Amino acid sequence: MSDVIGKLPSLNGLKAFEVAARHLNFRLAAEELGVTQGAVAQQVRGLEAQLGMALFERLPRALALTSEGRRYIADIRRAFEIIARATGELKPQAIKLTISTTPTFASKWLIPRLPDFTALHSDLDLHILATERISNFAADGVDLAVRYGRPPFGPGLNAELLFEQEVIAVCSPILLADRTPPRTAEELAAYPLLHDAHNLWPEFVERHLTNSRSASFKGISFSQTSHAIEAAIAGQGIVLANGGFVTDDLAKGRLVRVFEARLRGPSDIYLVWPRYRKSSALDTVIDWLLAEARKDRPADSEPAAP
Repeated sequence: MSDVIGKLPSLNGLKAFEVAARHLNFRLAAEELGVTQGAVAQQVRGLEAQLGMALFERLPRALALTSEGRRYIADIRRAFEIIARATGELKPQAIKLTISTTPTFASKWLIPRLPDFTALHSDLDLHILATERISNFAADGVDLAVRYGRPPFGPGLNAELLFEQEVIAVCSPILLADRTPPRTAEELAAYPLLHDAHNLWPEFVERHLTNSRSASFKGISFSQTSHAIEAAIAGQGIVLANGGFVTDDLAKGRLVRVFEARLRGPSDIYLVWPRYRKSSALDTVIDWLLAEARKDRPADSEPAAP
């Protein structure tokens, strides 16, 4: 290694040569390096003397690389790139964690909260895998999943209740402008009902509205709850949605409650992760998600134990 170091030309000369070759101008090179134009010219002359050949042709108003200079600069740039890459790889890398969620949970609950998380934990790099498919922890490289259901979710998995699924009916205030909110099934039939894949309207109407069997309802169906919620915000009808997914929309007046009644969903929302996967980064994300869920919970309401 000492033999290699002994054969290297001046590193300052190489740096001056590379910058001057990019600009083909000693003055601009000096501005980039923060030195005088004379210092750059002197470094380049010293390098040329060390190599025993000219690297630049000094023209009246510019510089031009000689054939030797053109050949040399290509290798010098590759060498600097290798050094820069090796140096960058020494720096601490952000810890990457992949969270698998449904598209609705991602868009209506998780993503709006991510700026607060990244501000607190800039050393963690979250990848959100939004899919209706149940991800495989090993095959998909998933560290943490958000799943609807009831435990147990499978052997070797930990589960922590994030929040219970309490479904409420909401719509845009525009839809109720100059109209009395519906209180019976017949009155509700005057409004379009927005359906998602869970199709909870029949149960909601049966439980909470009178004369439901005689009413005839019209509506629009969506494959994802988030699309049904967006349609409701646009004033296209009334949607049944998990209260946690519309907290922000209610607070900002984009949506309003239509009924005080709420429907307990058939499943709840859990955090699920492999029991063997232990890391402080994973614990940080889990604790943050649980803390965010508690913010949405009424003070007198605590979730049932799993």
